[in-house]
Amino acid sequence: MTEPVIRTLDESAAALFDAMPDPLGAREGHRLTRHRPDWKRVALRDGTVVARAAWWGGPDDTEPVNVNWFDVAEGEEEAGAELLRTAPWQVELELNAPGTWREDPALKAAAETRFAAARAAGYAPLVERLLYRWTPECGLPARPGRLEFRPEPDDAVFLDALRRIHSATLDAHALTEIEEHGLDHAARAELDFFHWCPSPREWWQVAYTADGERAGIHVPAHNPSGPCVAFIGVLPEHRGRGYAYDLLAECTHFLVERGAEFVAAATDRGNHPMAANFAKAGYPVVRERINFLPPAAGRP
Repeated sequence: MTEPVIRTLDESAAALFDAMPDPLGAREGHRLTRHRPDWKRVALRDGTVVARAAWWGGPDDTEPVNVNWFDVAEGEEEAGAELLRTAPWQVELELNAPGTWREDPALKAAAETRFAAARAAGYAPLVERLLYRWTPECGLPARPGRLEFRPEPDDAVFLDALRRIHSATLDAHALTEIEEHGLDHAARAELDFFHWCPSPREWWQVAYTADGERAGIHVPAHNPSGPCVAFIGVLPEHRGRGYAYDLLAECTHFLVERGAEFVAAATDRGNHPMAANFAKAGYPVVRERINFLPPAAGRP
């Protein structure tokens, strides 16, 4: 068997990326995603594409944010690993799969082939996430009316809230940031993400109780693929009252009132309280995502 040839694509060779089967439905999942041809790479063996990966970033990013499309042919785990291992960008890897992948033997085998290739390249599993997509057919969630929502122009208010929210978070990405860089860095990274989203800063809102106490924040946004729930967070002292649902309902209404025809969202599979709020608000799970940290994160 000949050694695989790794190739970075350009406009003239972009069609090579489409020369593989798509058992996990990545193409449908990325129909609103724009991938740059020169951020795509393939592994060829005897002229046949046996692995492919697409790195992704925002339209103004000079480096990719993550790898969000990775396919490997059965038995070609090493070629897939080499594709990732030799890439000039060592960033987080996202593997998306239909929500039924665990129960369907063919989907499970396809997913596990990709997991094996990622591990062989030094990537470490971080978290499994549930991906949601609200559409008008789901019905707008009822607004409980318990909180008052106000825009807040001062980033310091959001930074303070993020520090407090992240001090008792279940989110795996935030916990990793806290472990590696500290609470303040994790809060600032979240704030930087809000600013990175190409939607108005004026959309960010603080929620207040009837007594005027800050209860939490929500950030309705557009990412490069469309409208999304960028963040929902309840301050620790106000948890246990179901306010996360109130924030999610308001965030959904806010985006729909500004023309959104769908709203994307996600939460960690193990964050059962937030998953329950998405279910209560009528958000269906459309796909699942498994996040892997790159070797640069210092894991074996």
